[in-house]
Amino acid sequence: MKLVLSTDNKNKTKEITNLLKDLDIEVLTKSDIGFNINVEENGRTLYDNALLKANELAKKTDYYILADDTGLFVNSLNGEPGVYSARYAGVEHNDKLNREKLLENLKLYQDRSAYFKTQLILIDNKKNIIPIEGVCQGIITEEERGSSGFGYDQIFQPLGYKQTFAEMSIEDKNKISHRGKALQKLKIKLTEIK
Repeated sequence: MKLVLSTDNKNKTKEITNLLKDLDIEVLTKSDIGFNINVEENGRTLYDNALLKANELAKKTDYYILADDTGLFVNSLNGEPGVYSARYAGVEHNDKLNREKLLENLKLYQDRSAYFKTQLILIDNKKNIIPIEGVCQGIITEEERGSSGFGYDQIFQPLGYKQTFAEMSIEDKNKISHRGKALQKLKIKLTEIK
């Protein structure tokens, strides 16, 4: 089975490949199969954005497609950055600026609770749409900690842990993260489909 990811993000690809390594699935990126598609993520929800990306790629191939959208939702900030997490600071995928803006916006709040949510859309070779999601609750730290990971990992500390995602090994993070939980559900789905 070939599974094409609607991303070229190396970190995301590495996480997904690592989690699916024990299945007989070849994980490819969209550029691996010759598609340089950039979809404008203008949906109002994570589901909308993931579906936009999945549908665009599904038009081009009959392989299995996996698209995702992830957001960090901070309770004190009415769910910000949410669906705009990747471009929170006004620049697409500038992780450092996004973290700095979030820490600045949270300075006056005591409630630092937040959650990550990943929305996956799997489209099988018969064009069935299978939505899958994963959520991880936690808090936003007051300063950056750790050097691994990406995005908001340096400032997100999952509930029940003293480390941020950026202080954990990729294996430990994948066991508890929003994407890890969603991918565990994906593994079950792919096993059922095969």
